[in-house]
Amino acid sequence: MSISHDGRIYVAGHRGMVGSAIVRELQSRGRNNIVTRTHTELDLTQQDQVRDFFESEPIEQVYMAAAKVGGIQANNSFPAEFIYENLMVEANVIHQAWRAGVKKLLFLGSSCIYPRLAPQPMEEHALLTGVLEPTNEPYAIAKIAGVKLCESYNRQYGVDYRSVMPTNLYGPGDNYHPENGHVIPALIQRFHEAKATGAAKVVIWGSGKPMREFLYVEDMARACVHVMDLDQTIYASLTETMLSHINVGTGEDLPIHDLAQLIGAIVGFSGTIVFDTSKPDGTPRKLMDVTRLKSLGWKPAMPLSEGLKLAYRDFLTSDRRKN
Repeated sequence: MSISHDGRIYVAGHRGMVGSAIVRELQSRGRNNIVTRTHTELDLTQQDQVRDFFESEPIEQVYMAAAKVGGIQANNSFPAEFIYENLMVEANVIHQAWRAGVKKLLFLGSSCIYPRLAPQPMEEHALLTGVLEPTNEPYAIAKIAGVKLCESYNRQYGVDYRSVMPTNLYGPGDNYHPENGHVIPALIQRFHEAKATGAAKVVIWGSGKPMREFLYVEDMARACVHVMDLDQTIYASLTETMLSHINVGTGEDLPIHDLAQLIGAIVGFSGTIVFDTSKPDGTPRKLMDVTRLKSLGWKPAMPLSEGLKLAYRDFLTSDRRKN
């Protein structure tokens, strides 16, 4: 299958943290024939709008970065929204892309697709081998469905739809919400507010014991383009027809307790950090096995400490701050 580097590329979710990073990465490689739509211009949950878009726009590749995302509290509070919106978006985009003759697509999943107590580090083969983490099960089910949609369209129609499963992401363009954001942006917001108000302590959900892995979003974007550009025979040689996704991460993790200490120091918070053990911890550990990706010649470039400093710098100038 021949895919030209000057072909039209649709990045779904281009205003989000990951989608915007993918756009920057593509542009850095001289690929400027990028097609985007805002949510106002194209509601991806609406089948007729997505159909009309693909019928009117000749697209050669799709990066499927659009999704409803959030932290543990958001997933707990809005489970119906998380499963419905993500199922609709991925089903509409993948199906209508196929109808329009798009041969190559990259779907972005999540590490939460793996069982709550999956052996660590989590290999791709762990998918569908156990019970999911209850706090984000609806979101995880939707993401698993996206992987299986890609595999099913590959099997039946002979297209080349690939999936990557990122670990926890952070960096420019994140959602800095103290409750509904992911752990790093939420902690940045909370520590910054505590510093600004002179608060004596910051309270964090859970025990602080769960282990988490984090990847800078620019590294994720590089990995996406790297995987998308792989020759189909190379990609197929490392994957399976019904287990075709590839993990993306650093292969290293740390306790939430240590992460909080690190972010507090970067922000300049000098008070006490308190862990509320009455709140849920979520999955005990989520470390990705990145053997497949490393064998394909990719590795992350951004150390966590440096990435957190850049994330805080982004927060200070971001219009996504919750004041």
